[in-house]
Amino acid sequence: MDSKKEPEESPDTTSAGADSTTTAVPIEETKPSSSTESSQTSSTEPGLLPGETVVREGKAAILFPSANEVFYNPVQEFNRDLTCSVITEFAREQLAQRGIRILIPGEKDRVVVQLSEEKNGKVDQETSEQPENEQQMEEEGDKKEFITASVGERCEQGLRVLEGLAASGLRSVRFALELPGLKSITANDYSAKAAALIARNAQHNNVSHILQASQRDASMVMYEARGRKELYDVIDLDPYGSPSPFLDAAVQAVSEGGLLCITCTDMAVMAGNSGETCYSKYGSVSIKSKYCHEMALRIILHSLDQRAAVYQRYIEPLLSVSVDFYIRVFVRVKTVPHLVLMTLVLSLYLQLGGPIWAEPIHDITFVQKVLSAISGNPTRFRTSKRIEGVLSMVTEELQDIPLYYVLDHLSSTVHCNTPSMLQFRSALLHAGYRVSLSHACKNAVKTDAPAEVLWNIIRCWEKSNPVKRERLSETSPAHRILSKEPTLQACFEIREDANPQSRKRHLTRFQENPQANWGPKARAKAGGGISSELEDKRKQFQGKRKKPITDSSQLKSFPCKKFRKGTCTYGDKCCYSHEHEQETEEKMD
Repeated sequence: MDSKKEPEESPDTTSAGADSTTTAVPIEETKPSSSTESSQTSSTEPGLLPGETVVREGKAAILFPSANEVFYNPVQEFNRDLTCSVITEFAREQLAQRGIRILIPGEKDRVVVQLSEEKNGKVDQETSEQPENEQQMEEEGDKKEFITASVGERCEQGLRVLEGLAASGLRSVRFALELPGLKSITANDYSAKAAALIARNAQHNNVSHILQASQRDASMVMYEARGRKELYDVIDLDPYGSPSPFLDAAVQAVSEGGLLCITCTDMAVMAGNSGETCYSKYGSVSIKSKYCHEMALRIILHSLDQRAAVYQRYIEPLLSVSVDFYIRVFVRVKTVPHLVLMTLVLSLYLQLGGPIWAEPIHDITFVQKVLSAISGNPTRFRTSKRIEGVLSMVTEELQDIPLYYVLDHLSSTVHCNTPSMLQFRSALLHAGYRVSLSHACKNAVKTDAPAEVLWNIIRCWEKSNPVKRERLSETSPAHRILSKEPTLQACFEIREDANPQSRKRHLTRFQENPQANWGPKARAKAGGGISSELEDKRKQFQGKRKKPITDSSQLKSFPCKKFRKGTCTYGDKCCYSHEHEQETEEKMD
């Protein structure tokens, strides 16, 4: 979601596509900045229209209309850097099969960082690696010549890339400037203004020989590509909100073994706030739970798999991450008519959710290659440290265990203080079970231990950290759990293998928000800017959990949830407000 569209020209569900008519505004060409830092400046550079600014990210210098404050979202720089990393490794594998070797500026010998294996108490962190395909090419070098592909050059046997919802074209321009082995990039958007800006940015960065702007409906571009059998090797979809309207076309328009890069920012829907809406969009019911972020990943993977299966295709997840306010998945799409993958229906606390993807959500071999490339060339991206931290955690996750528990939620259920993560992980390891963290949640516990074992460990912990049981209601979950004696004796002695390598190496794993209002930007509107109503709403709810309510009269500013469900029996004496719901009903009438 590099930028947003002009809504009077871009319907909600159709805001981009690929090759088609383009409206370009001729400007004087300038060399792009080689800076890897993101910056925004007002200047008198050639080609700038009145009021425009230049944003520099990676090697791209992008023209933006300054009136539109939400056209550029710096939060998504990590998303764009990670995408460049994944496509680079994907291109390395795909093009090696075509006899093409890609050259990355600044990349030296590949270094493999092994995080899960230890030898004599020391981690084998550095090992030279050469991809099997490239090694085979060298061995056959005297028999067959191979082609080298460099950044910024058009490769006739290279990859065809489509960015379906390109907006300003920032992502596509970065592809052209930073990824080798590309034949063409189609940067599409439904908005005429956005398409014209894409064309100008392609000229401004001297990449018009690779990048073509398009003004089409994204789905139609992909359907027509399927009809012409001109499939794309890489399709990137990063919409404002849900990608569901584009998934059917995407699984058909990607080539055999091609790569789909999909972003979902409608996390309120996917995290359980509206299970019915989630089902209508993705074919799965979401659950409002502590593991909602990983469940959201498995919901979108299941949705992609189901849509691909209609056309005798299936998906292979390469990398699936939940970061900031969105989720991002990278999947290969292949065709095997008789392959059927299992899904999982999840049932918990009398709630029914799913179905969801039950297979591994990462290809660890592929992730390790991306991680190795990042470790060997750390100056390539400004967010390299964070990418290394997230991918390192991904390689440590238990791949055959869907979802996870949250440690502080387990302890809060019985109202006792929380053991340290090392103590709890050690207890599980002492009991003979596997355990890992999750990149999706700081206090997550992934384990193959049954739920009864976890509650037994909590019971043992409560023995040495007792709660005041006289205050517990006999019908409360805490009373019922603690009324049973543990059937195992938990050992909380710290084990060396309870501390993961990513933690030992102090990698950047869970980054704190660097500034206020760090999150998704508002949808663009005519004339640009954010509505004052949205700003007021943000200020009202910013940090609401950090400001305790000291006066009960303040509760009247919050709507009554029971009244909404029709179960509130307090009437006018209720400390919460019924007015919000009544106003809504009056408007509906």
